[in-house]
Amino acid sequence: MLSKYAMNYKETTEYLFNVTPVFEKIGAGAYKEGLGNSLALDEHFGHPHRKFKSIHIAGTNGKGSCSHTIASILQSAGYKVGLYTSPHLVDFRERIRINGRCISEQYVIDFVEEERGFFEPLHPSFFELTTAMAFKYFAEQQVDFAVIEVGLGGRLDCTNIIHPILSVITNISFDHTQFLGDTLEKIAYEKAGIIKHGVPVVIGETTPQTKPVFESVAKEHDASIYYAEDFDMQMFSDEAQCKRSFDDIDFELKGLYQQKNKRTILCAIYALERILPPPSSMQITDAVEAGFSNVCEQTGLTGRWQTIRQQPLVICDTGHNVGGWEYLSIQVAQQPCKQRRIVFGMVDDKDIDAVMAMLPHDAIYYWCKASTHRAIPETRIGDLAEKHHLHGKTYHDVATAYQQALADAHPEDFIFVGGSSYVVADLLAVL
Repeated sequence: MLSKYAMNYKETTEYLFNVTPVFEKIGAGAYKEGLGNSLALDEHFGHPHRKFKSIHIAGTNGKGSCSHTIASILQSAGYKVGLYTSPHLVDFRERIRINGRCISEQYVIDFVEEERGFFEPLHPSFFELTTAMAFKYFAEQQVDFAVIEVGLGGRLDCTNIIHPILSVITNISFDHTQFLGDTLEKIAYEKAGIIKHGVPVVIGETTPQTKPVFESVAKEHDASIYYAEDFDMQMFSDEAQCKRSFDDIDFELKGLYQQKNKRTILCAIYALERILPPPSSMQITDAVEAGFSNVCEQTGLTGRWQTIRQQPLVICDTGHNVGGWEYLSIQVAQQPCKQRRIVFGMVDDKDIDAVMAMLPHDAIYYWCKASTHRAIPETRIGDLAEKHHLHGKTYHDVATAYQQALADAHPEDFIFVGGSSYVVADLLAVL
């Protein structure tokens, strides 16, 4: 039933979060398998995704950084670029941007008010509805390109109705196994579901288990395949006889794991150079350095080894699974400081034992619970930590834990905040 009065932005987003199933809030209960609702919404809005060129990005880790950086490069080349990512950290509008600017509050209000008569009987998930909103907005704003990040998996993800000019799969590791399968082969197959007929695909990283899956699916769809691991950055732009090395390019994102993402992004730009006709191809290549060095300013990206303050140095990162912590644990342990202090929390569908096994033993811990129903209670995290010989105190929320870490810290200490995107979101919200 339509409301008797116009909702404001806060009421509209609360409606979206409460009326549609939201994965970030309730986990598995929000997951809807299949593309039926997405196709119905797409038809209702006149197939908006067909009105712009898209680049589709999947993977276990790194897809957010790759999406933002590719968008930044395209922006630097002078294009109007839509960017659709998830989850948001502070404001819903972060999910839908054009050239770094968030979708307006009024557009969100109008979309819900004008279209709920159609979509309410469908009972779409939050992500299905948000995706439809993004595609409609990008089409109306006449973007040149849209960089579309997969929500979960690939094959059955509601973004998978698009037919992109390029697909990118960053890497495969264990995450969301209840939906995607309990082996790397099964997870790779789900993510390889974004590979379309005749559309080139860039693969960021492979394993002996995943590479045959990618090769098989790409062959089935007659899709050329680029492996970033084999990509020679010295040969960039070789067809234009303009050899250029991007080995030492300045990447604004400083996490150790970004070096893998960097190679994936450059390989994607190399593939785009061969898809697009000149002068577009050279225009994009010429914008690579500006795109890498200004990604946060140009796209609004936050939460990737982000410096919050100095003295004490405070850094946060959204790395939230085993694959992410394989790099984060090294970087946290290597950070020079007088004392390491770690504000940490996780959600209930992650392998917290495996992550805790990688955490440094010389740190003082502030175990906390993010403001999501999926957060693991801080007392349970504290109990698990003792088994891993990690010592600290428990705090009911992120803000309290962070304030205590600050109060305890010497100017030469290092404070890291993370373990979950939701922990970082709570930190940024209070800041």
